[in-house]
Amino acid sequence: MKHFKLTVAPNGARLQKADHPALPISIEDTVATAVACHAAGADEIHLHVRNADGSHSLDTGQYREAIAELANAVPDMSVQITTESAGVFGVEAQLKCLTELRPAAASISVREMARDAELAKRAYDVCADAGTQVQHILYTPDCVAQLLAWRDAGMIHAAQNDVIFVLGHYNPPVVATPDHLDRFLSAIDGRGLAWSACAFGLHEHECLSHAVARGGNVRIGFENNHQAADGSIFDDNAASITAFLAQLK
Repeated sequence: MKHFKLTVAPNGARLQKADHPALPISIEDTVATAVACHAAGADEIHLHVRNADGSHSLDTGQYREAIAELANAVPDMSVQITTESAGVFGVEAQLKCLTELRPAAASISVREMARDAELAKRAYDVCADAGTQVQHILYTPDCVAQLLAWRDAGMIHAAQNDVIFVLGHYNPPVVATPDHLDRFLSAIDGRGLAWSACAFGLHEHECLSHAVARGGNVRIGFENNHQAADGSIFDDNAASITAFLAQLK
């Protein structure tokens, strides 16, 4: 029986249909993907929205439309928006998105917030006031150190204790391996943080299995990887989830 939360990240901010034809770009495609992924075993969707040309967006109108469509199509699936900058948005735009949308859940990169600590504090305060469940994105142990310093200083609220470790890198490309998790776990040892992991590259499922074995939650999907360990390509996000859960049995 599954005893962890499984979040699907079906598209991300950068990839396009040319990278995989089943990668959802439109809200309609994203909702259809969410329905299939929920049926396959996903508890939550990590939501990105795109502009008409396929580029990354933090538009609150698009987010509201997507959230409403998801609530109608798959009401038992929780929704976490992203505030990822993807090299496009500054902290001010990220804060504006959180302030206007007041979402139920949002992922926030500590590294990106560190570009403007004053606005970062306002973002964390807005989330606390709105009841937004914050998941802090941590790319390196330096990100962990920044998070812990801000927590100790009271800039990050005590209840904002959820983090996700990113194993491997998008740019420059670094394929994740299970041992990448260990340095993160050592850095948060004894700090009372709830954690998840995601992983770039064809060892994604192996990394996530290791995370489950260590007591964590996981995020899976085409945002990070669409290959099986043997190099074959999953048909869609739901197929990746099905294969991952099957190997845990």
